[in-house]
Amino acid sequence: MDCLFCKIIAGDIPSKKFYEDDEMIIIADIDPKAKYHYLLIPKKHFKLLADMTEEDATLLGRCLKKIPTLTEELHLQGGYRLVVNQGDNPGQTVPHLHVHILAGQKMGWQPA
Repeated sequence: MDCLFCKIIAGDIPSKKFYEDDEMIIIADIDPKAKYHYLLIPKKHFKLLADMTEEDATLLGRCLKKIPTLTEELHLQGGYRLVVNQGDNPGQTVPHLHVHILAGQKMGWQPA
């Protein structure tokens, strides 16, 4: 597979890891959009939420539930924003589902 994130998960491409378990990794984003910007990447490869099986949805739920337990390590004390881009138009540049975690500053753009 020629997926950047799968190569990072396999250890073929180095990254700054902040957390890892059997189901996911959390790494630093190489083009940060906030003071603290991480990528939560499930180890199972799928591109879109629409591609998920029920098992994948449960996996993603466990990954999301882990974020608040990492408040100290990820500097999330003041709150955080989660972003999931789905497809080319919104800006998904790597075709492997991932969640951006942005924190450490007041966010300028209020999407909702």
